[in-house]
Amino acid sequence: MVNPSLSRYIEEIAQLVGDRLHAIIPDHHEVPDNLQRSMEYSLMAGGKRLRPVLVIAAAESLGASQEVALPVACAVEMVHTYSLIHDDLPAMDNDDYRRGKLTNHKVFGEAMAILAGDGLLTHAFYSIAQTARLGVPASDVLAIVEDMAVYAGPSGMVGGQVADMEGEQGITDLEQLRYIHEHKTADLIVFSLKAGGRIASATEQQLEALECYGRAIGLAFQIQDDILDLVGDESKLGKKTQSDVKQGKVTYPYFIGLEDSRAEVDRLTRVAKDALTNGDIPNPEMLLDIADYLLKRDH
Repeated sequence: MVNPSLSRYIEEIAQLVGDRLHAIIPDHHEVPDNLQRSMEYSLMAGGKRLRPVLVIAAAESLGASQEVALPVACAVEMVHTYSLIHDDLPAMDNDDYRRGKLTNHKVFGEAMAILAGDGLLTHAFYSIAQTARLGVPASDVLAIVEDMAVYAGPSGMVGGQVADMEGEQGITDLEQLRYIHEHKTADLIVFSLKAGGRIASATEQQLEALECYGRAIGLAFQIQDDILDLVGDESKLGKKTQSDVKQGKVTYPYFIGLEDSRAEVDRLTRVAKDALTNGDIPNPEMLLDIADYLLKRDH
């Protein structure tokens, strides 16, 4: 059972981020109406807002405020949303539904969906820059920008997506699959935690602890996705189950079985929690609860 205080926290952060994202484009920016509608359609399509929650929870674990962390929380959600819009395209995963709604290209067309993703990605960096106006030192803002470019870029999330596409031609071992999961999914989670840490001027030891935590829960999150694709509830997931099987994609359960996959999620959760408790994080309670929440999630 999810900790009620954690449930409230996640709901509150999701609402806070959603409200800010709804007005993320400044009024003085002249943006074509159809482009703005396409960007907002996917941004406001729901979802757990996990990455923004992690930014804010990490910042708060080290004493920073929600308000200061909010621009980066919004930025990571924009980057995540852009990646989903592009993943769903016919040239990629060719999905018709995302979070129970028609995918962006099904509503706005392929060209506009591509441009909406482009717009979200580039506007994310504008949002990160706003933290300098909230008192975050320029050196920390620059480090967050650099991290975003690395973790979301060709050696990070984009590289993971390429490996996933190429893997459709035949992944032959677990290490290849692990590489895909670590970069396509975990890297943006690692970014979220380190960004929250940088907002609070974390030490190197604290950043290393947050990175280890993020790497472990990020991989666990994707393995849990593999599990839910097999045995999850479609009404909760907002998409069809068995999609990996139907597309011929190999998953953790394919290589090591369902029960061993669940055991690996459990092991990674312990690794994540140990990293926090041994990493000089002053107030790790919410992050520890989030690790347990992800272990037990059903959608």
